Amino acid sequence: MSTKYAIIVPDGAADEPIDLFDGKTALQAAHIPNLDAIAKAGRQGLVRTIPKGMPAGSDVAQMCLLGYDPRQYYTGRAPLEAAAQGIRLGPEDWVFRCNMVTFADGQMADHSAGHISSDEAATLLDALKEVVTHENVRFYRGVSYRHLCVISGVDFSKVRTTPPHDILGKKASRYQPKGRGAALLREMMDQSQRLFAEHDVNRVRKDLGENPVSSIWLWGQGQRALLDSFRRRFGLRGAAITAVDLVRGIARLLHFDLIEVEGATGFVDTNYAGKGHAAVRALDDYDLVFVHIEAPDEAGHAGNAEWKKHAIEQIDKYIVGPVYEALEQYESWRILVLPDHPTPVEIRGHVGEPVPFVMAGTGVHGVLELPFCEESAHETGFYIEQGHELMEYFLKA
Repeated sequence: MSTKYAIIVPDGAADEPIDLFDGKTALQAAHIPNLDAIAKAGRQGLVRTIPKGMPAGSDVAQMCLLGYDPRQYYTGRAPLEAAAQGIRLGPEDWVFRCNMVTFADGQMADHSAGHISSDEAATLLDALKEVVTHENVRFYRGVSYRHLCVISGVDFSKVRTTPPHDILGKKASRYQPKGRGAALLREMMDQSQRLFAEHDVNRVRKDLGENPVSSIWLWGQGQRALLDSFRRRFGLRGAAITAVDLVRGIARLLHFDLIEVEGATGFVDTNYAGKGHAAVRALDDYDLVFVHIEAPDEAGHAGNAEWKKHAIEQIDKYIVGPVYEALEQYESWRILVLPDHPTPVEIRGHVGEPVPFVMAGTGVHGVLELPFCEESAHETGFYIEQGHELMEYFLKA
């Protein structure tokens, strides 16, 4: 008898108490009857998805919750996104994430330049390619503000960079790349600022009251990434549903099939129902279906508690509910729901604290019948320190 598995990741959904919600977190304030039902039928706990001493990023956390120890496999964020785009990296290549960002009064105001459209971003990136003439530098288009830069023949092993979403409201110049090789990165960032300042795309965006692109921001560097096949390691055939290249890249490296959903944006306006429908259909064809939703994380970065609460409610209604209902039709099944990391709206960035998780299904027995939230997960006393061990527990316990 084969078991069907579903993992749903509301990215960044965990939070701290929020004044707007009278001291409740977004999870506590949200109407999430399906998650609460799973919690009461199964069990909750806390898991550390960011090993101590590692950066609190989705790259580390997603790898960890999928059962791979980042301390062994992690080579940087950008190589994972390069895998998503099918970019082949040689032994001399370093790849950087290349955000399009907005400065205001010298501060990092927006890590996404107002979630610029992919077409506008492509126009700016093409213009930048004409200006940056280093023969060993290559730019690759991504989605919206998320792009990649590959540089060959330079050792960036000592370079220190900072994710732009971690310095919102802070003076950007203090967080520019530092260390050996950083001068080239800063030069390209400076070139982009001069180019973009009077570009037609930005003129139109300003006229419309939208955030202009002030600069590219290079970060998340690394070299070619390799992961063991999920099927070889766990014996299961998997599929992933996501709108984010980072998760696509990890999925490709694990040899998951990727299921595209029309209208999936990686923002709060994503097609929640479409993702839910796609996941339900995929259960017939795959042993494990992995669904990632970026919306709560983007709401956290925006510092918008209402957006975050709304995103969590949409995930519960249109993804968790239908998948949970579909799984119950199988003879043997399990479901796991957890954020990859907290993205508190007050901080507007990632933190490395443990996250709540909830699982239910065949052979899973509850401890305390409590609604799903950070506080309930803590009250259970069930804690997994080595986050990559959660997958083994979910599949085998």
